[in-house]
Amino acid sequence: MPLVTTAELVTRAAAAHSAVPSFNVITLEHVEAVIAGAEAAQAPVVLQVSENAVKFRYGRLLPLARAAVAAAERASVPVALHLDHVQSDDLLRQAATAGFSSVMYDAARLPYLDNLAATRAAADWAHSQGLWIEAELGQVGGKTGEPRLDAHAPGARTDPVEAGAFVADSGVDALAVAVGSTHAMTTRTATLDHALIKRLSAAVSVPLVLHGSSGVPDGELTAAVAGGIAKVNVGTALNLAMTGAIRDFLAAHPEAVDSRKYLSVGREAMAETARRIIQVLNGLC
Repeated sequence: MPLVTTAELVTRAAAAHSAVPSFNVITLEHVEAVIAGAEAAQAPVVLQVSENAVKFRYGRLLPLARAAVAAAERASVPVALHLDHVQSDDLLRQAATAGFSSVMYDAARLPYLDNLAATRAAADWAHSQGLWIEAELGQVGGKTGEPRLDAHAPGARTDPVEAGAFVADSGVDALAVAVGSTHAMTTRTATLDHALIKRLSAAVSVPLVLHGSSGVPDGELTAAVAGGIAKVNVGTALNLAMTGAIRDFLAAHPEAVDSRKYLSVGREAMAETARRIIQVLNGLC
């Protein structure tokens, strides 16, 4: 099946008051697992490559991007490709020719006016290339290289009035908001501010995105989608599944040296995790 666009999937989800599952991928096994999970759930999915993942791959975007495109084109469900948490303008400008239909430009670390100016420039360039663009306002925190953020600290969460102005002035197509989740959580204990999600949904004219969703319990995810979240980002949950499955396999088979043996187990665990999350977001479990 040909690649679809992130814009198409998110717009459709927002209109249906549902959410698109969007998974961060690091290896080919991640890519294959997410697609297998989406096919098992018979639902569309977004594959996301983050700037940190590109750094891990020696700073080269194309090898993983081309693998993801090739895998997506063989999928039986719609798949889109998204470049995630981009801070480098050089990397941003590689998106249009690498198979991506969308990009999340991350200037949220900057003061408000600097974030706005940088995001406006990124949005203008992205739109000139036909790319859909997401930005972040508030402090989700917890990405690789960042200190762990208290998601409940004063000032960490996205302000609805500020969000409305930011969206209008920046020209972005979607907004990632800080509502109680944190990137890289390894326990599903996050409590979201659902009243704030509803206020943000009413204040902005674009779909809302939830980052740090690996740490959010199923019921919280379902309520967030009902409140207006239209794109749900997941990354750490896949890594937990893969690492746990490989650890168990190697503990049971200490003689194993063929990486295919344990990578296949890790891939299967990620596929099952992806399937379950997709079904939660589609109200199927």
